[in-house]
Amino acid sequence: QARLIESGGGLVQAGGSLRLSCAAVEPRHNIAAMGWFRQAPGKEREFVAAVTWLGYNTWYGDSVKDRFTISMDNSKNTMFLQMSSLKPEDTAVYYCAATASASNYYYSASDFTAWGQGTQVTVSS
Repeated sequence: QARLIESGGGLVQAGGSLRLSCAAVEPRHNIAAMGWFRQAPGKEREFVAAVTWLGYNTWYGDSVKDRFTISMDNSKNTMFLQMSSLKPEDTAVYYCAATASASNYYYSASDFTAWGQGTQVTVSS
């Protein structure tokens, strides 16, 4: 399965923006979809967004809808998460994930088999 390398986390003030990247390195063939999840201290891992490999279909968690945008750059084998209007409650470790399984939707961590190491996003009030 693909190895995933995340980047772009950091510290930002509330209302600000950040862009996360997740590069799929070899072997990256057979990826059907990629996604982002996050986990705050003491909380369960939460679905953020997912996108099919060619970028045609996207899904978002309710808490980030209309603020975050997920996209794919197939020329770079890289997925992006543009986060805007950030809130302190967005503070978490963000993980990217990938799956080779085709599906009509992706919302659960169990849908994905490959995971990145995580990148910290901290939003100050």
